[in-house]
Amino acid sequence: MDKRSDRFERDGQVIAYDIAGDGPPVLLLHGFPQCRAMWHGILPPLVERFTCVTADLRGYGESLCAGGVSAMSFREMAADQVALMAHLGFERFHLVGHDRGGRVAHRLTLDHGAAVASLTLMDIVPTHLLLSELRHDVARAYYHWFFLAQRGGLPEHMIGLDPDTYYESCLTGWGKDGLAAFDAEALEIYRSHWRKPEVIASMCDDYRAAIDLDMGHDAEDLDRRVPCPALVLYGAEGLMAEAYDVGACWQDRLAQMQARAVPGGHFFPDTHPRETAAALLDFLPHPDRRQP
Repeated sequence: MDKRSDRFERDGQVIAYDIAGDGPPVLLLHGFPQCRAMWHGILPPLVERFTCVTADLRGYGESLCAGGVSAMSFREMAADQVALMAHLGFERFHLVGHDRGGRVAHRLTLDHGAAVASLTLMDIVPTHLLLSELRHDVARAYYHWFFLAQRGGLPEHMIGLDPDTYYESCLTGWGKDGLAAFDAEALEIYRSHWRKPEVIASMCDDYRAAIDLDMGHDAEDLDRRVPCPALVLYGAEGLMAEAYDVGACWQDRLAQMQARAVPGGHFFPDTHPRETAAALLDFLPHPDRRQP
């Protein structure tokens, strides 16, 4: 698979991305604690039909962040991606996001709806729902939302003592898949980034922003429904599926929604890429049909 890697700058933020394939554009956004390498097993069948752009969210992977908590809101991260796609010549595109990338994708669609031809959200429930109706079982399983949001540098210090142990506990703790289910090369790329102090700090600021900023942004939009076609995918053995009816959680936020389970836990794009790619290809319109 031929791909081009490059950098794009917006307001001092440097966004690293890859672009490959030919056809209608699809933007794919990774989650925590990963980077754009997480799409490695999903891209080969997609690039046969689509132009695929995979980007590191600001502060993650090779993308830089300058500005602290205020710069790490989903709104700001979404604006990066809209600007990147416009820079590449794509004013309208299909949008796919997993985990934090899914939350950025939801915010992007609310703020820049005319740019989004379709939306795919992977293994999340709405941010406002998770935080405003927090249950004990979810709080215990997703404790990292509140650990990472602590101020004063405490989480950065503690994680920095052994980043691999901490972040690998995240990869193995939110589903039934062990570390052996992850691609070895992708894991090494993840490790090379999450060991950087500046990436650790940005990921903590991401979770601080979720409470300080994103919660308020979402509260303002509770009466809005995304109008474009939307697909909600979730891991059949993941914590979200155990705790919620994931599809039902999105019914009042997505006007044209379908939901389906994919084998695996939270990180099914890593551990079950073939099934994930098949679900995307079933949902995305064939290029021979109507273009976005």
